[in-house]
Amino acid sequence: MNNVSRNQKSVVVVGAGPVGLAAAAHLTVRGLKPVVLEKGSQAGAAIQQWGHVRVFTPWRYVTDSAMVELLRSTGWQHPDEDSVPVGSEIVDEYLKPAAAYFSNQVRYGAMVTSITKDGVSKSVSEGRNDVPFVVHYRMDDQREYVLKADAVIDATGTWSNPNPIGVNGVPVPGEEKFAERITYGIPDVLGKDQADYVDQRTFVLGAGHSAASVILDTLKLKAEHPETRLLWGWRSQNADRLVGGGINDDLPARGALGSAIKEALEAGALEILAPARVLRIDGTDTGTNIDVLVDGVERSVEVDRIVVTTGFRPHLDMLRELRLDLDSVVEAPRLLAPLIDPNLHSCGTVPPHGVKELTHTDENFYVVGMKAYGRAPTFLMKTGYEQVRSIADHLVGNCEAALRAELDLPATGVCSASIQDAAEAGTSIVEAVSATCCKCC
Repeated sequence: MNNVSRNQKSVVVVGAGPVGLAAAAHLTVRGLKPVVLEKGSQAGAAIQQWGHVRVFTPWRYVTDSAMVELLRSTGWQHPDEDSVPVGSEIVDEYLKPAAAYFSNQVRYGAMVTSITKDGVSKSVSEGRNDVPFVVHYRMDDQREYVLKADAVIDATGTWSNPNPIGVNGVPVPGEEKFAERITYGIPDVLGKDQADYVDQRTFVLGAGHSAASVILDTLKLKAEHPETRLLWGWRSQNADRLVGGGINDDLPARGALGSAIKEALEAGALEILAPARVLRIDGTDTGTNIDVLVDGVERSVEVDRIVVTTGFRPHLDMLRELRLDLDSVVEAPRLLAPLIDPNLHSCGTVPPHGVKELTHTDENFYVVGMKAYGRAPTFLMKTGYEQVRSIADHLVGNCEAALRAELDLPATGVCSASIQDAAEAGTSIVEAVSATCCKCC
């Protein structure tokens, strides 16, 4: 089974986010009819959890061409291509209509527990690529089901698997016990989560764009509620990638974000702990005690809330019985890993890639989207759409198209429009950046 022919319509897509639904669209326009399994109750369930966050990418980089083609046939209108949406707008204005188009093919509340080869263990090589995949999943009613498929596309993302506080990749003592005092990702500090942060002491761990967004939102809250306190922990001695470039940064949005943080630091609005390594967490009668090693010296700080913005990583348990070809560091497909190395690339400088870079040892199994990037934070929706376009062409035998790069992005990236426009309009850098987040999606 080297390729799935046009009359073999057994493709399972796991995940009904932007890339999963784009995969369904590309497969559909090529004559296939995939089944989509989504563990949430709606399409884009993960994005809805950060629905308050405004991305840096305008609408023209958020939608997929095949999906747009299908939706326009229903009378759907594309949002203003130059406007910049928040996550909830992406869900409401794009993903919900997309999911409605595939209403007979998407199964919600379907948690995939494992993907295996039919009747063949991982240790058996002979005939392995001649048998279908078996996708095991459990519905909300706890009943378990299986689907057989000639190809499987895993687009489940990484949002549900954040990195823990421990610098060694595991939770620190007390992290799990006091989990209710910890938020992973980007809380809605100025909205529904405000009560958790107003007049409270917050410790933010992480030195990337997500951390900066939380810091800037909390500073806006502090301007109205002066008792609000902030501590910012960086794991390294500095955050050059965040604050180093300023207006000379190759990515204008990144430079503007760094300038905003510099502005806040110069104003003495928060305290930096760097390099900081959290050792343990414990509860007290008045808050949460954090023992942290700061530049080699152990100290204790008491806070009310902890926000962890140290990135995400792929959840690979359900793929345990498949033969994968993963880079041991980034946990991305081996051929893709050097193309997305965050030490070399930003979200706009990752080169187009497709089926060749995403192929695993078990043929016709693919991890796509954010999960394909493993631990690298450089993902952009458009690169995910190019991934599934290439895979869809491969699955129907369009080999030349599958290997052709059909994505063209600006050399300096696309994460810039909203901040530049705001700055040119006379808005202060802090105000412009705090309304957005360099969440490359």
